[in-house]
Amino acid sequence: YRFVTPEWVLTPPPKLISIILGVTDLLDLTLSFVFAGVHRQALLASIGWFIGYHVTKRENYTYARLDRDMNEYVRLHPENFSDTEKKTFAEIVEPFHPIR
Repeated sequence: YRFVTPEWVLTPPPKLISIILGVTDLLDLTLSFVFAGVHRQALLASIGWFIGYHVTKRENYTYARLDRDMNEYVRLHPENFSDTEKKTFAEIVEPFHPIR
């Protein structure tokens, strides 16, 4: 009790955020060897590869599903996607007049 001041005794208990920060600081001190040096790089590279693999897999599935739905709609409604006459590139753009 020699180091405890009367002001400290009268202070309210710490808020939840203080407790959380204290616990994370303690975990940082005790688990710092896990995240040191080459171990950290290998761990983070493995985690990044794993997340990237599954995100790419999900992205491919999503776009394949959208392509399937779009092609099915085009197949069921051909009147909305009738063939138009083909135009040449010169008919689309303005005529070229060089300026000298």
